[in-house]
Amino acid sequence: MVDTTPLTRAVEHFADRLRAAPQSRLQRGAAAEALHLARELARRAQLLEAPGAEPREMPDAGMFAAADQIMVAGHDLAVVLSGEDQVEEAVRLVGEAQQRAGV
Repeated sequence: MVDTTPLTRAVEHFADRLRAAPQSRLQRGAAAEALHLARELARRAQLLEAPGAEPREMPDAGMFAAADQIMVAGHDLAVVLSGEDQVEEAVRLVGEAQQRAGV
């Protein structure tokens, strides 16, 4: 079993930063960046779980739900990852998204 702790820590950190961010920061793009990341993490998890199926897109539940969406998608992905390289790639995605979000 692969250790996915780095991924769960990264998504938890990003989610905590989003929850602490002022509404103005969320409106300036942090929430949109978080939703984009959550959708990508969810897409990757679905492709690993059902390789032949078309992934469903995570809905936009609003800027105040973005942190929760990252948590759900990140934890879902962590459950299905099978290699350290996949974990490292996912952690990189989270870090880049957090940097672009500015939180």
